[in-house]
Order: sequence, then structure tokens, then C-alpha cells
Amino acid sequence: MNKAKVAVLKTLPLTILDDYKNLMRLADYTSFLPKNNETLIKLNLSWTKYFPSCSSQPWQLEGVLRTLLADGYHREKLIPVENKTVVTNPRKGAKNNKWTPVLDKYGLPFVALPEVEWIKYEFKSPLLKLNEIFPEGIEIPKFYIGKNIIHLPTIKTHGHSITTGAVKNAFGGLLKEVRHYAHKYIHEVLVDLLMMEKELHPGKFCIMDGTVCGDGAGPRTMMPKIKNIILASNDSLAIDSIAAKIMGFDPMAIPYIRMAHEKELGIGDPQQIEVIGEDISEFNFQFKVKRSLVIWGDQMIRKGWLRPFEKILLKSPLFIWAPLASNIYHDLIWYPTVGRKRIRAFKKTEWGQLWMTSY
Repeated sequence: MNKAKVAVLKTLPLTILDDYKNLMRLADYTSFLPKNNETLIKLNLSWTKYFPSCSSQPWQLEGVLRTLLADGYHREKLIPVENKTVVTNPRKGAKNNKWTPVLDKYGLPFVALPEVEWIKYEFKSPLLKLNEIFPEGIEIPKFYIGKNIIHLPTIKTHGHSITTGAVKNAFGGLLKEVRHYAHKYIHEVLVDLLMMEKELHPGKFCIMDGTVCGDGAGPRTMMPKIKNIILASNDSLAIDSIAAKIMGFDPMAIPYIRMAHEKELGIGDPQQIEVIGEDISEFNFQFKVKRSLVIWGDQMIRKGWLRPFEKILLKSPLFIWAPLASNIYHDLIWYPTVGRKRIRAFKKTEWGQLWMTSY
């Protein structure tokens, strides 16, 4: 395979919107997103509440929209979207994460994927696990078919997949809210998603925000760390690989990156990726992945000593206990205590000031 390219730039709050423009153009994004097609802008919502580094940042969304419109993409063909999970609400999340005022400013609607038509779609690719997980058929949003897609992830760790980025952002769009069934085989499922996207989207591009990154027990209960970088690439595997390398991980030791690279679904080996813009050779954030109490419990049920009870706990009407427990832990215990302290500290930073005063 040819070398992939990933653009990396340093940024600051005062220049962030122009820096996104420069980043996208440096990565030659228009070559990968045909203007005659409609383009999905797949946001990343990991929590209905706002927590720094957890979900797509408002300046990330604005920088991308501003550049697209300036470069001749038609407003009526841009479609910002996000899905729900059993513990997130996309419309409330759009408001809490300040996407709504950005979309209003640029005259764009927000499309909540639970509100659109979903259909069963037969993929031609030899999927590793999803056909087994959903034997009655894989449902996808009907209007995804034939559209470009832009992914807007952030740089952060994840208790299930080690790191999370552009590849996993497809997880939140192509699978319904019961996608938690896929956590048991998360790495194989992420490889499946790359195959699925190749069948669905004529154009794909990824723009990753690392202004505030997430270290630790991601994708929610993290320590926000200001790193002032942004990344872009047409290859979602390559951008995830470089983000993992920057965070301090060996990308090829992360199963989904290695497996997808071996299947030639993208470039995962950083030695085969050309980084343009910043020299990242000395970058090492020394991030460490941890598991939150909720992810630890989920893994005990799916893979650990509670596995004999998996069906009754997670695949029966009794499953309602799981999202309830998650919401109690995240929203009522962790967020008002540990989370609130970290948000207060964030608000004292330049990025915190931007979040409070500009959006």
C-alpha cells in the first residue's frame, strides 16, 4: 500500500479557527470529499454532559464548517449528525457541548440519528463479528448510503479499545443504541466498521481535536490535559495510529490498528505514515489507559468471572439496571465530585475561557 499522510499542527485559542483551515488544506481534504455529494459531519458524543476532551469541541465543529463553506461546499449538502446510546441523548448533548449555537451561526440543522429511518443492509465484506452479534441483520441509517463522511473525534484513551478516535467514531453512527453488545469484541468490530464504511461512503475525511486531550479512564472519567494540537487525514486508521503514538502507545500493539493494517483497510504502521506539518518525533504524552468502575464491571460480565450471568444481565429485560447504574455513577456521583473539580480547573485555562466566552 502507498504511504498514508497525516497532517499535524500546533494551535492556540486565538488562532484555532484559522488553524483548522490550514490543517484541512494542508491535508488536501478537498481531494477526498467530492463536492457534488452530500457530506455527513459525524460528531462525537461520549457524554450528554460537557466534560473537556470527552466529545467534539465547539471550536472543532466551527473550524471545520467555516472551512468547508469558504471552500465551496454547499450548506444544504452538509449534514451534522450524532446518535444515541443507552446512556446519552444527542439533542441534549448538542446543547450541552455547545454544538447548537455553532450550527445556528452557520445555518445548519442537527440531525439526531434515532429520528431517521434505519434499514437492514447486507454488507458484501467478510465481517469478523457483527453478523454474529446481530444475526437478524445489521441496521444502518438509510441516508448514510452514498454520502461522504467527516469524522470529528478527540484525542483520548478508552477503557475498552485502549485509544479511541476516527475509527471508533463510526461505531456511534453505523450501529444502533444496542451497540454495547459489541463491546465484548470491540477490536474486531472496529475492523468491521472500516469495511462497512468502504462500502457506504464515496469520500471520507477525519479531523481530530487535541487541544484538550483525555488521559486515563476514558471515554468519560478522564484527566483533561491541554496539548494544543490538531490532526487531519483521509485515512482513519492512520490518524488513529499517529494519535496513539503521540499519546505514548505502540500503535501496532493495539489490536484493531494491527488487524486493520494487516487487512489493508488503512495504514496503521506509523513507519508507513508520512506526518506533515509538525515534527512529532519527540511527542510522547505518556498517557495511560485505565478502566472506570462502569467499564470494569462491563468487562467482568462479558469476559470475567461474571460471564455466566452475561445473558440475563445484559441481554434480557433486566438489562435496564446497566444504564441506570451507569447514569448513577457517572452523572450523580463522579461528575458532581471529581468531574466538577476538573471542570473548574479547566475553566481557568485559555481553552476554558474560550469555551465559556465564545460559545
